[in-house]
Amino acid sequence: MVSREIDDGVRIAQLLASELVGHEGTLAGVTVTDADPDVEPTTDGARAYRIRGDDTALATVFVHPGRARIEFEAGQEVALDAAREDGLRARPKANPPLTVVFVENSAEVKRALRVVERTVEAV
Repeated sequence: MVSREIDDGVRIAQLLASELVGHEGTLAGVTVTDADPDVEPTTDGARAYRIRGDDTALATVFVHPGRARIEFEAGQEVALDAAREDGLRARPKANPPLTVVFVENSAEVKRALRVVERTVEAV
């Protein structure tokens, strides 16, 4: 049993990417693109990769020293509702219009995956 959750932004983003790739069902058409394998976390967040669903740009993942951040470009209202229902910290952003979801540790990766899944279903 793991006694400590991972709270490293790069590792959290890597865990999310590995969950997204090779999934079946609703997430079968989801891909991770434009990945930066050498990304270094920054306070403002460094872009790690993009998430696409078939031919639609869904979100961009950024890494911070202690968390990952997902900015949903598509299905913003669904992503916001899904994140809040799953207990993730999320907020809308007006310019450009996005929904920002924070993934604070490895335990929240599965919940973030469900947010992506619900967004894919809506888009």
